[in-house]
Amino acid sequence: MWPQFLFRSFGVAALLVHAWSVSAQEDKPNHLTVDLQMLFQGEIRNGGILSPEESRETEEEQVDDYSNFIIERTRLAVSYQRDRLEMKFTPQHQGVWGQSGRGSLNIYEAWAKYTTVAGFFGQIGRQTLSYDDERIIGPNDWAMAGISHDLLKLGYEGHGHKAHLLLAYNQNSENINGGTYYIDGAQPYKTLHTLWYHYDLPRFPLGVSLLFMNIGTQGGEEGTPVCTRYQQLLGTYVSYTPTIGSFTGSYYHQLGHDEFGMEIDAWMAAVKATVKPSDTYKLEAGFDYLSGDPYFAVPGEGMSGLTWHQKIQGFNSIYGSHHKFYGAMDFFYVSTYVNGFSPGLQNAYVGGMVWPHKQISLSAYYHYMATATKLRGIDMTLGHAIELGAVYNFKPYIRLSAGFSYMTGTSTMERLKRASSDGNLCWAWLTLHINPRIITVNW
Repeated sequence: MWPQFLFRSFGVAALLVHAWSVSAQEDKPNHLTVDLQMLFQGEIRNGGILSPEESRETEEEQVDDYSNFIIERTRLAVSYQRDRLEMKFTPQHQGVWGQSGRGSLNIYEAWAKYTTVAGFFGQIGRQTLSYDDERIIGPNDWAMAGISHDLLKLGYEGHGHKAHLLLAYNQNSENINGGTYYIDGAQPYKTLHTLWYHYDLPRFPLGVSLLFMNIGTQGGEEGTPVCTRYQQLLGTYVSYTPTIGSFTGSYYHQLGHDEFGMEIDAWMAAVKATVKPSDTYKLEAGFDYLSGDPYFAVPGEGMSGLTWHQKIQGFNSIYGSHHKFYGAMDFFYVSTYVNGFSPGLQNAYVGGMVWPHKQISLSAYYHYMATATKLRGIDMTLGHAIELGAVYNFKPYIRLSAGFSYMTGTSTMERLKRASSDGNLCWAWLTLHINPRIITVNW
């Protein structure tokens, strides 16, 4: 009897000590985590995405636009929390295997954030931004370098309301003389003033966002009188998420002037429907329309195709995660057209995903693409694309993904983008993601 009583008493005491130690660990004020992310990606391309100046200079290079390479990215994210203070520091290295100089090393994130009891917060430093579906503002994580911004973010979140104010002022250096001219910096803007507001309706799966941006770009030349010209973007994003799927819509309008003083008047609209009858598959369909410049000149071989425009009417998708939209091959809104202006884009797509196993997902999508501007003498259709993808999650922190895209480009696509002359463009990639949390310390 006594041995059993002592054994049970010892067991209860051990459980109490363990519960106390866990509680004490959680109550400790300092929390430090370190996450390591490594990404390796091999690509095979037949048909380039680069601008004509970058991708070719001769007729021969236009026909044989083919390349293979392996790229890598490493990030070490150090996060610290104490009371209502948060801090994060993320150095990043990216490059191509065998690259001269061994790629580039930079600071991807370095910020501090303090949140009050009432839900107000301030965050300052280099940080990533993600709003709504990331069409206008997003981290663009598909690109190896990603997008981060040096800015001050003030805001409030609570009771279904979210309001963020973003303020940025960029310079090339801390020069006392000649330090007002800004060009070729980490971001293309000199100043940024952005207000984002989101509201989730109570007891109804509807969310509405409003966005206003005032972007200052530098005009003039270094060593001469310069000025900052401003362009504005305003719009809305609406999401309705019933249990069976989701329905989203967005509209944005651009006004103001570019850095050369040319007037801007452009717009875009997008709708998307997702239906998920079960946990094993979902179906999606959507349409994007981005306005284009009128009287868009389509040059023949050896011609520049320049034309005079009184205003810019080609929509600019600003600082979004472009790879998520407009086709996986990144022909549009990543590279430029042959004359620098844009004929806009119509992108109609349908597809879906299946999960044959909890660790495996497969996807297939079809895109029909055409210009938004009517072209002289040629058809508006750019081509048809099929995109296939697969993801296998070995572990929560190890993921292998692969994809293949095929596009039958038209003669319009060839003349606008200087793409492969046979009209058959393809791209395949294989990516290994390794993202473990390697350190968790409380003290």
